[in-house]
Amino acid sequence: MAMLATWPLAPAAQTVTGLPPVPVQAMRLDIPPFDLPATVASVPVAAGRDGKLGVNLSEVLVGVPGVLARDRQNYAQDEQLSIRGFGARATFGVRGVRLYADGIPATMPDGQGQLSHFSLAAADRVEVLRGPFSALYGNASGGVVQLWSAQGGPVPQRMLDAGVGADASLRLAATARGIAGPLNYNLALGHFRTDGYRAHSRAQRTSGNARLGFDLGDGRTLTLVLNTLAQPQAQDPLGLNRAQWRADPRQAVAAATAFDTRKTLRQDQLGALWEAGGERDDVRLMAYAGRREVTQVLPIPPQAQGPLSAGGVVDLDGGYGGTDARWTRRGQALGRPFELVLGASYDVQDQHRRGYQNFVGDTLGVQGALRRDERDRVRAFDQYAQLDWRLAAHWSLLLGARHSVVAFRAADHYVTAVNPDDSGRVRYRATTPVVGIGYRPDPRLRLYASFGKGFETPTFNELGYRRDGGAGLALDLRPVRSRNGELGLKWHPRGAPAVELALFRADSRDELAVASSRDGRSTYRNVGRSRRQGAELALDGDLGAGWRLRLGLTWLAARFRSGFLACTGTPCLAPSLPVPAGARIPGVPRRYGSLRLEHGDDLGWRGGLELEGVGAVPVDDRNSAAAPGYLRVDLDAGYGLALGTTRLHLSARVDNVFDRRIVGSVIVNDGNGRYYEPAPGRTLTAGVRVDF
Repeated sequence: MAMLATWPLAPAAQTVTGLPPVPVQAMRLDIPPFDLPATVASVPVAAGRDGKLGVNLSEVLVGVPGVLARDRQNYAQDEQLSIRGFGARATFGVRGVRLYADGIPATMPDGQGQLSHFSLAAADRVEVLRGPFSALYGNASGGVVQLWSAQGGPVPQRMLDAGVGADASLRLAATARGIAGPLNYNLALGHFRTDGYRAHSRAQRTSGNARLGFDLGDGRTLTLVLNTLAQPQAQDPLGLNRAQWRADPRQAVAAATAFDTRKTLRQDQLGALWEAGGERDDVRLMAYAGRREVTQVLPIPPQAQGPLSAGGVVDLDGGYGGTDARWTRRGQALGRPFELVLGASYDVQDQHRRGYQNFVGDTLGVQGALRRDERDRVRAFDQYAQLDWRLAAHWSLLLGARHSVVAFRAADHYVTAVNPDDSGRVRYRATTPVVGIGYRPDPRLRLYASFGKGFETPTFNELGYRRDGGAGLALDLRPVRSRNGELGLKWHPRGAPAVELALFRADSRDELAVASSRDGRSTYRNVGRSRRQGAELALDGDLGAGWRLRLGLTWLAARFRSGFLACTGTPCLAPSLPVPAGARIPGVPRRYGSLRLEHGDDLGWRGGLELEGVGAVPVDDRNSAAAPGYLRVDLDAGYGLALGTTRLHLSARVDNVFDRRIVGSVIVNDGNGRYYEPAPGRTLTAGVRVDF
């Protein structure tokens, strides 16, 4: 423990329970993750067990090295998620990391994703794929995170779960799982509300999730996945500068209250998966469709809304959908077994983007005159292949490739005498090969090496505003292309925690960076070459005598390899501040990790200790300032008892036991110098769960 206390650790941990083995589907292959030449983590989800509210994915991703999930305490912007430094530039939402829920994409074809509709109440596990093979998921695959809902068992289960915490936070959830004839079902409904840790950060959301699996016989199944999310209120307190954070981390800046900065969101989605399995061949067909409506009020001053400004109210309304077809063949080549996957996917996103002034007369924070009206469409067509071949008794070869074409188009319907037609289109394409080789010197030891190329287009949000302040999309942005390599070791000793070690490097060109970020609006630019390299260590398993451990440590050096000039403000007309080669990529700490140590089972007493921490995080390209690192300690305790066929689980939790002042996340390159988003001090949470 003394050594751990000196290591800056990170994200909060999740209970590790003794569960039967589950198939890991992150690689689309019927191969145990231990045998894959890639880093794949599977984290069980046990909602309501350790006193957490079960609202954010950051509560679950524990002890998974390479992953940094940060709860911003700002439900208008979603939480931040990065993997090995990819996605760290996101000022809201998730970029550079692919997201899936029950096999249905939660990342749009442009690479922009969001986590708010992930249902932890219905979840069984979260899988995380890191390294070169992430590229097989296409555009913006710096890593892949997949949430899988639990399947119903032969004994129907009903669960009611409630949690209360600081700042009038309340979560209610109800789930039902079971099997009824050919139907395997998992239904979940949840509601969450909070007054927020900071002023002007009240939020409320209601979500529903249904997974319905139908056994059609002869090895065929049909799975329907439905989810809905309604977020009628999410206030945005905006970031703080360092002096404000030091003076009062709970405050909101004056602009947040003056403009009543806020966001409303509604999303509905339906997906279907048809699968047919045989002795040698499997076929999988997937289709999904959804609709998403977002309205967000930004704190852009009226005097900054010139003739070409898109206004201070963003109104997005549009649909999305796609299909994926996959064929798997198992056989032998040269007397050795192989598994081949061939597939193709098509995804489309069609949104109506409108912008309005955020004032009427002297009244601020209300929808005013129309300033932007355009239809934005992106289409992605991909073909992919994977081959796993056991080429010798102790050797295996894994090959893959994906060809991607991503096309953006904008049709401008707001054309005036001072605002010209800004319609345009741009197309990106790339082929991303990957190769991995694995060696089995011992039944409990695996060594591997892998290499591949990556590809990331700008998202619509990054294309949405031009650096020069003009209207229309920033169609001059180029995609990021990367070369990724990894060396790894996996050792699963008998009667001891599993050990995994990985060394990695990713070299990128045309790195996308924030050009300017001011008053809630960000623009982007390409800045040349960058490198992310480091090491990861994971320990996971039983220690004996009822003790369990999950630990993940990461060392990461993320730097620009090309010097460039940064902007001094908005619009970004003439960059003048030098950023030297070797500067750290903002938003990425050098060291981070997390630990959970727990004892006990579902019945009787149980308890857990969590450590999380992050090293210092630079806030801008010039590394002119940094959010300080921290080590945080959390404790939880619970008691479970059986009342006939009903089980009652009580839990209590103390987060940030020593009441440390912590910057939970940073807003990269904020033009107002408001980089810091504070995390709460010492907080108490209590929960009760009833299983019928």
